[in-house]
Amino acid sequence: MNGPMLKVEKLVKHYPLGGGFFDRNPLVVRAVEGVSFSVDAGETLCIVGESGCGKSTIARLLMRLVDPTEGRVLLQGTDIAGLKNDGLRNCRRRMQMVFQDPYSSLNPRLTAGQIITEPVGNFERLGRKKREALAADLLRKVGLAPEIMHRLPSELSGGQRQRLGIARALSLKPSIIIADEAVSALDVSVQAQILNLLMDLQDELGISFVFISHDLGVVEHIGHRVAVMYLGRIVELATREALFANPVHPYTEALLAAAPLPDPTQARLAVPIEGEVPSPVNPPKGCAFHPRCSLAEERCRIEVPALTEMADGRSVACHVRAPAEYPAGQPSE
Repeated sequence: MNGPMLKVEKLVKHYPLGGGFFDRNPLVVRAVEGVSFSVDAGETLCIVGESGCGKSTIARLLMRLVDPTEGRVLLQGTDIAGLKNDGLRNCRRRMQMVFQDPYSSLNPRLTAGQIITEPVGNFERLGRKKREALAADLLRKVGLAPEIMHRLPSELSGGQRQRLGIARALSLKPSIIIADEAVSALDVSVQAQILNLLMDLQDELGISFVFISHDLGVVEHIGHRVAVMYLGRIVELATREALFANPVHPYTEALLAAAPLPDPTQARLAVPIEGEVPSPVNPPKGCAFHPRCSLAEERCRIEVPALTEMADGRSVACHVRAPAEYPAGQPSE
């Protein structure tokens, strides 16, 4: 396949708030503001950031659960933002989703086997023996005994339910899976099992993942590249190794400094960050992070920084750390 598996170009999503028909200046929630990234075949791109930064909105936009205000979502070169009816229906076979809550995302009235085979039934007719064989195969693939296909979700543990959700996503043989906080509701020990399962499935099947999380420990374990979001925009996009070894954007530094350390005696980098996340209804002018940033200059309060490629290949949106007037490979003074 030529080109990336998934490519997002200048994606925007605004939600109008109140206001009548004659309201000339209606308020809007600026959930996503001009986000662009790509995901290669067999790659895991992690999207991280504080609550309210737009991570889950991006997941819904990628799945076309909501329509974008502007921008394009290209799945293997096809813009799904413009698809309708059969075109969109066929596209859904190639991109599936694993949700945060492994219980509410499953139909409590269906057995595990029915949950797994229901998506396939939307596209082709399967006899009872073929449905059972498919369910048994996928249950084994996610580390569950085929016998549980006759159980209801209420009879399964949290980890088993999430494995069931993954099996359902695999039933249509997708090219890419969107995982929105897929392990945040699970115990730490179960989290590790599910993450290792996803990595094994990626190695075996070549699936791409967009993995959305607020847990930097999870991201460091599973990601190939990491996109850090703040108030609807990507502020840093880098490989996992580069991001965790040498964060560039002040917000990325603050996130890493706030993450729990497994070794309590390890020295922590002190990065001052004050105040609350601004409202997406009335974001600050210029760089949205400038009210909380100790490095902010006058320019930061006026101009929105562009996501600029640096010499090491990462992209950063910061007037101070990655000034846009310097091309990649040319250091600033």
